Amino acid sequence: MINIVATVESLAQAEQLLPYVDTIFFGEERFGLRLPASFTREEQKQLVDLAHQHGKKAMIAVNGIMHPEKMKEIPEYLAFLRSINVDVISLGDPGIIYVMRKNPELSLPFIYDGETLVTSARQINFWAKKGALGAVLAREVPFEEMKVMSQELQVPAEVLVYGATCIHQSLRPLLQNYYNFTQQKESVKKERGLFLSEPKKEETHYSIYEDSHGTHIFADKDIQLMNELPDLVDYHFTTWKLDGIYCPGEGFVTIAKAFDTARKAIEANNFTDELKAQLVATIEANHPVNRELTTGFYYIEPDAIK
Repeated sequence: MINIVATVESLAQAEQLLPYVDTIFFGEERFGLRLPASFTREEQKQLVDLAHQHGKKAMIAVNGIMHPEKMKEIPEYLAFLRSINVDVISLGDPGIIYVMRKNPELSLPFIYDGETLVTSARQINFWAKKGALGAVLAREVPFEEMKVMSQELQVPAEVLVYGATCIHQSLRPLLQNYYNFTQQKESVKKERGLFLSEPKKEETHYSIYEDSHGTHIFADKDIQLMNELPDLVDYHFTTWKLDGIYCPGEGFVTIAKAFDTARKAIEANNFTDELKAQLVATIEANHPVNRELTTGFYYIEPDAIK
């Protein structure tokens, strides 16, 4: 059974997305990494209730690296998430697992999200033994390696099929340091739309912003795997992630609808080349014009990755 997980940027967008996805993914910036929006506690409760009203699930991002000052706040946040009946959390810091084991009253179902570290079946199965219901597969794993992994995985692996890829995170405030050095007063928030370009390659567009987790830099091309979905399903990669951090509003909803259409066609054994082309065109028409699309590492030979 194919499951679609999608980020949300507002309650209104969540209402639009829920007919097409199985799980909505959100949280607050204090604990969650690279979210389209940071929701208040009351808004998080409303989103959980909304998902349940639609018969769907709510996943909360608790996937930041919790340095000591944030780790002190984790027990209170877990207690809150339990109180609003969250279905599952996404985490990457083993300290959170330790807190839940030490305090069973704070325990929640979780998937392991270690970002670029999650590259082997052995590692995913290790966290499964620690209680993980699944894991977020690193975006740098090519399909040839995924085919081998599929024979060994004990829990589902989530695959990004649409959205932006973070290629660097630093706790250091790199943007703010630059502005301080150049004696400029500028915002470092995501809403600025800041990006880096490589020397002598003005066409490159590495989005960059800062928050309490530090500095985040994204690949200059976003992932789009509509054509590859049948192969993913053949090898049991049936948890698909749609990340709308750089695709706002109704455009992201339309893209989610396209992947839902593909899912239904694959399950009905009717995913024709004509339909595939139509859905790719839909994605391209609704994707931000200043961001290119790519298959990322999908077709790269494993030996070529260093």
